[in-house]
Amino acid sequence: MDFFGFVSLFGGLALFLYGMSVLGGSLEKASEGRLEKILERLTGSALRGVLLGAVVTAAIQSSSAATVIVVGLVNARVMKLRQAIGVIMGANIGTTITAHILRLSGGEGGFLLRLIAPTTLAPAMAIAGILFFMLAKGDRLREVGQMLLGFGVLFTGMFQMEAAVRPLRELPAFAQLFQAMTNPILGVLVGAGVTAVIQSSSASVGILQALSSTGAITWAAAVPIILGQNIGTCVTPILASVGASKNAKRAALVHLTLNLLGTGVFLCGIYGVQHLIGLPFWGDVIDKGGIANFHTFFNVSVTALFLPFVGLLERCVYLLVPQEEGEGQAPQEDPAVLALDPLLLVSPGLALEQAHAATCRMAALAQENFSLAREMILSGVEEEKAARLLRQEKLVDTLQDRVETYLIQLSRRHLTEGGKGAVSRLLHMIGELERVSDQAENILEDAQLLEKAGISFSPGAKAEMELYSAAVTEILDTAIRAWENRDPELARSIEPLEQVVDLAEEYLKDRHISRLRDGDCTVDAAFAFVEALSSMERIADHCSNIGVLLAPGSREGDSHAYLHALHKGQDPDYIRAYRGYEEKYLASLRTLS
Repeated sequence: MDFFGFVSLFGGLALFLYGMSVLGGSLEKASEGRLEKILERLTGSALRGVLLGAVVTAAIQSSSAATVIVVGLVNARVMKLRQAIGVIMGANIGTTITAHILRLSGGEGGFLLRLIAPTTLAPAMAIAGILFFMLAKGDRLREVGQMLLGFGVLFTGMFQMEAAVRPLRELPAFAQLFQAMTNPILGVLVGAGVTAVIQSSSASVGILQALSSTGAITWAAAVPIILGQNIGTCVTPILASVGASKNAKRAALVHLTLNLLGTGVFLCGIYGVQHLIGLPFWGDVIDKGGIANFHTFFNVSVTALFLPFVGLLERCVYLLVPQEEGEGQAPQEDPAVLALDPLLLVSPGLALEQAHAATCRMAALAQENFSLAREMILSGVEEEKAARLLRQEKLVDTLQDRVETYLIQLSRRHLTEGGKGAVSRLLHMIGELERVSDQAENILEDAQLLEKAGISFSPGAKAEMELYSAAVTEILDTAIRAWENRDPELARSIEPLEQVVDLAEEYLKDRHISRLRDGDCTVDAAFAFVEALSSMERIADHCSNIGVLLAPGSREGDSHAYLHALHKGQDPDYIRAYRGYEEKYLASLRTLS
């Protein structure tokens, strides 16, 4: 092979690897992480984990990525190690689907088989893909176009590699090279080394399939290389586990241990049979289909062999990475903080789900903080409750910082337009929740002011504050439920209540000024009352902003235009809800006077 042949070979390899990356990335975006989210909720048997791991890996076209996700989930304490073992076994099976797709590139068979073979289909898909990608306006259609392009580029690279290596069949040195690979140790090392460098067993199997087109590779040479490829793919999750928790390291070691033991068993079994009775096909030339079949046979067999011994595998990795004293105790950091694991950024859909879960945790803390503050402004300060509120306010601040950092890291990834919109909404949401918690702390300070001065609200002021704070409690509960459940219809009920809260605040401020003028209230009590009202009204404003983030029709356009359209009174649902809240709160406040 001359210089230009090597350029063609490595150019084909570059196209092949890029096509695989584009195909896997577009499949991941199209699924929006749904399959990976299911992994997070996995609580069933090891067999269910195997099936799910195989499906997820086949979808994202990478056992390395799937295993890194599992390591991340274990590191975040979302998944237990025993659950992870089944998923890792399934990932080894799922990665073999790529080899079966690539075996079609030979184009053998009749007219129908040739029609659907990649030699015909890949260029057609590339043409369709570029049309979708350039002309489609919808994000989903562009993702479909990118997927088709990835498929076309993948096989274009495969064809180019096959064309580049074709002259090698005439070189005796090339045949001698693969003759040396019949040494099982050397073959395993070569397979593991190449796979470790390119960090993809699917890609290294594809390269082997391209080389098989020369007719110089026998079963005796291919088998140890394929076994080694399964070991080499363990490098990526091992690197990902560096600096992670002990359990994350154990999950990565499960992958390595499983493939090492499987390779050892197969080497002993195959070479034992070959030595004793001989394998009739051992010296025959292997083709793409044979490589794909053996790759699948190896991984399915290893999984079937070790599936009954999941507990034993778990104990083995605990011997390799011993448990330290206090490791099993509750984590010092909040689980929502731990769940924001950088390893999960390889799956943007799953990372967004973890960020959403963290905002839900922030929402629960802010909600409880307001409940504590409301109780203390009405009934007096309790030191234990005040300390709890302040601790939780610090945790809300910590979560805001962690989620913001996590989302900024995620935004640097290739996201769909929908993903970018979700990141933007999450960034706005954490800001709103942090301010709600701040306002709860302000209300606590008002309650402490009353406590320090030794005064309290008059019976009339207390009754008004109780009813007004009930309205704010309802709007906060509604906003948080709408966010947690991603319920845009529920979010529509926030704005009419916010308008009632605004009017009620103005009415109560006027009422309190009258009490102050008549001498029914002290200046200190009046100040605390008005300040608490203002803090609660701001909480309602933040709830309104949350409603705008979720409400249908508000995402594409200007939020001010959306609110203006509602306030104009042309929406019958808005008018109906407003009148109900007006009767429930504003009219009730007026009856107290």
